[in-house]
Amino acid sequence: MKKLFYSVTICLLLFSCNNNSEKGRFTVNGDVKNIPDQKIYLEEMFFSQKDPEVLDTAVIKNGKFSISAIAPEQGLYRLRFEKERMGYIFINDLPSIKFITDGKDLTGDATSFSTPANASLMNFLKALNAQRLELERAAAQIGFNKANQEKAGQSNSENLDSIIAVETADQIKMIERSKQFVIKYIDTTSNPVNALFALGYIRDIEPHLVENPIANLINRFPNHKAVGTIVAQFNKMMEDRKAQEEAKNKYPQIGSLAPDITMNDVNDKPFSLSELRGKYVLVDFWASWCGPCRGENPNVVAAYKKFKDKNFTVLGVSLDKNKDQWVQAIADDKLTWKHISDLKYWSSAAVELYGFDSIPYNVLVDPDGKIIGIGLRGEALESKLEEVLK
Repeated sequence: MKKLFYSVTICLLLFSCNNNSEKGRFTVNGDVKNIPDQKIYLEEMFFSQKDPEVLDTAVIKNGKFSISAIAPEQGLYRLRFEKERMGYIFINDLPSIKFITDGKDLTGDATSFSTPANASLMNFLKALNAQRLELERAAAQIGFNKANQEKAGQSNSENLDSIIAVETADQIKMIERSKQFVIKYIDTTSNPVNALFALGYIRDIEPHLVENPIANLINRFPNHKAVGTIVAQFNKMMEDRKAQEEAKNKYPQIGSLAPDITMNDVNDKPFSLSELRGKYVLVDFWASWCGPCRGENPNVVAAYKKFKDKNFTVLGVSLDKNKDQWVQAIADDKLTWKHISDLKYWSSAAVELYGFDSIPYNVLVDPDGKIIGIGLRGEALESKLEEVLK
């Protein structure tokens, strides 16, 4: 979703809707309090690596200023003060925009741009901020109770367990409400720029939840180029996602039978995974040249030593291409189980059979040849083996 966010923000500037002002000129008339006289800049905002571009400069005199620019399309802009660490974004949806603020107000309640799109944008941002603060307070309370739980006795600890469970459930509900708020705003706002702006907040929302609201933007704003572009990009992303899921489902998953592998061992004799049927087998895909694999090997060694007498073994499947280096790594890391390889690097038949794109990678197979674990490393491997090898 992050890629979509960047696409949205860039397109806001490239394809925005028609400005209602004559020849695209818009003017911001400012009335500010508790801000000393100074320069003020009108900047066009870019949601890419490009820095904001100054379109006009004015001087605040006795709290008043007027600043303008020509923009044939609506977009996002910012007022920036020369000496104050403040900036205010807005949309140029009307040719004349009144701006008011108070330099002493820290809540933002005294700030406004007098147009419908900006009022909607301000309300959206305020609501999101209120939700964020609510979530922070909830998280802090849960953290406080967990800290107290560690200090509490057995009876008090049990009471805190119940309290924390309720608070955690409430926190999950808050997160869901926040997601639904963003989705509803995208689907109901009357301004296309605001809808596209809100898309920047969907990064933590499951794609299928925003699929219909994004598709509806085409019907609601049929002449808006940015909407057409963003919907097309989102559809492409969903198509790619579906293709990835379909490709992933072609490969063995937990519950499916592990594809048999037959390759030569270190003595150049063929050996197959199926020859270990009847045992729990960790099929460990690794290589001598793989640093993370070598770092994980001590964990595999420890698991092997602990469970080898409980109907458990390991089959090492290497993506090496140099036999001497492969054999030397086996000796150096004390990997005392069966090892096989076709010495074809990433062209190994194992890659195509199991569909992994990085190593270390492993699958845990039960005595019937069924996969019961995938990608078990460190403590997760030992925990799973403790579970099945009782």
